[in-house]
Amino acid sequence: MVLKKRILTSSVLIALTAGALFSPNVIFFSAFCICFVALALFEFFTLLRQAKVPCYRLFGVVMGAILVFVVAFEQGATRSGEVFFIVIGCLFLFILQFSHKNNTEALTGIALTLFGVLYVSWFLSFVIKIRFLENGAIWVAYLLSVTKSADIGAYIFGSLFGKHALIPHISPKKSVEGLFGGLALSLLASLLFKAYLPLRWSWGHLSILGVLIGVLGQIGDLSESLMKRFCQTKDSGAVLPGMGGILDALDSILFTAPLFYYHLTIVK
Repeated sequence: MVLKKRILTSSVLIALTAGALFSPNVIFFSAFCICFVALALFEFFTLLRQAKVPCYRLFGVVMGAILVFVVAFEQGATRSGEVFFIVIGCLFLFILQFSHKNNTEALTGIALTLFGVLYVSWFLSFVIKIRFLENGAIWVAYLLSVTKSADIGAYIFGSLFGKHALIPHISPKKSVEGLFGGLALSLLASLLFKAYLPLRWSWGHLSILGVLIGVLGQIGDLSESLMKRFCQTKDSGAVLPGMGGILDALDSILFTAPLFYYHLTIVK
């Protein structure tokens, strides 16, 4: 039953993402990303509140959504706008704290709010940066396909063959078999994209990149598991039937997107 819900939810997400990604107007994809960021940040700050950890939830969600908007407004260019906005956001966090009489956990609240914005909003904004590159839609499709292939492989191989726990004190269900199954599928996905990529990368290049993206995606997944373990919860939310929350769906992309963007712009 859970697997059926997971497949159905995944199918709907793939269709929505593909529709926004390949839309002639990049503004639709940017708006799509902003909505996902806002929902994921709301989940993140709600987890902190449920764990009695101080944070500025409303301010963090608004700041994170605007940050992605700034990146889209600059058409993905690496300019000073997003950095300036992060500095201004940090400044206003301190101003907000000035109105509180109890400052015993002031630094914790400020630090975690800013961390949430950087971790979810800024990291995911690199997907928009990639979309604005030449042939950006294909590059985003490649990134998402390879990253999510690692997730799918880890889930399937872990469910069928998982016997050796990977890091049980962080995520008891993740296994070594699932890790290698995920890397195998991300490698395969990377190689299958060769004919559709704008640059003629070698088989070796694609193999290394596929495995690297798979590793980064698994680290992203484990990182969110660590945060959920800290907050003593299983899922970040219940918006996506069979999958959990929005943050559960995005966690593996948060580290792969920035590094793949720099790979495209520097290494090529």
